[in-house]
Amino acid sequence: MKSRPAQGNRWTLVLVRGGTARVRQYSLPRVWVKRLAVAGCVFGVFLAAALAMLIADTGARARAASLERENRLLKAEMDRIETQVAGLDREMATLAERDERVRALAGLMGIDQEVLEVGIGGPGLETPEEGTLGRMDPEVSEAAYAIRYDVAYLLRRAELLGSSFTEVEASLTDQHELLEATPSIAPVMGRVSSHYSFNRENPVTGVNSPHLAIDIVARLGTPFVATASGRISFAGRKEGYGNMVEIDHGFGLRTRYGHASKLHVRAGQRVQRGEVIGEVGSSGSSTGSHVHYEVHRNGRPVNPSNYILWPPAR
Repeated sequence: MKSRPAQGNRWTLVLVRGGTARVRQYSLPRVWVKRLAVAGCVFGVFLAAALAMLIADTGARARAASLERENRLLKAEMDRIETQVAGLDREMATLAERDERVRALAGLMGIDQEVLEVGIGGPGLETPEEGTLGRMDPEVSEAAYAIRYDVAYLLRRAELLGSSFTEVEASLTDQHELLEATPSIAPVMGRVSSHYSFNRENPVTGVNSPHLAIDIVARLGTPFVATASGRISFAGRKEGYGNMVEIDHGFGLRTRYGHASKLHVRAGQRVQRGEVIGEVGSSGSSTGSHVHYEVHRNGRPVNPSNYILWPPAR
């Protein structure tokens, strides 16, 4: 007859249901219980590992999907930027054409085409293979490099055109000031009784001598005007000229108006072209009412007729 194992070497599981149901109990050897416990722990570990891997895989898939979506958005944004850069390049080319025309109007030479292209490169611009992005994604790095190159080119060209516009503005300002300072009208409308000459008979002395001016006849008291803008350098009585006005226009240009009956300006005053500065008279060495008009350039008298766009009546 087989002997029964000792009760201390076994584990007994008792199941009791409510009511009048009978009690169920199960008895297992202790060694089986240990084996089942170990098996349960191993299974639990494998289950936990499988669950962790599943969660990690799900997270990785979600991150991959997110990265793919971000890459698509980034690609679309880079395409949009490339389109805008291309449009800016066309606008810059149009500005370069206008700059050439404006420089011609300003009397300046056009910018050399090689200078206008303002090529870039060298150590200031990183190559696509350099940097972290080049190692991570060569294709994206190449596209980003192309955009950086185009933007750097456009910035250099904009800087060059900006400098050109500054030069044009300065030239046009100088030309405007020169035009304002250049005598271009007659001081009074009337008949020219004496022209610019190196040998003319003086009506007062009867002796032939240079007459480096023109005389414009007008009625006594007729207003006469400044023929260009400038500053009054002299206004008063001068031997031979009678009442005389001298205007310093700058750029080496001066004008003189002699034989006035009355002066309307004083020394140091600034006047504009067409502004009344006196009245026609016959003061000084004169035989009749007229304006004795001289133009001096760099200290030497020149023919005033060459500076009159709207000449007086002949």
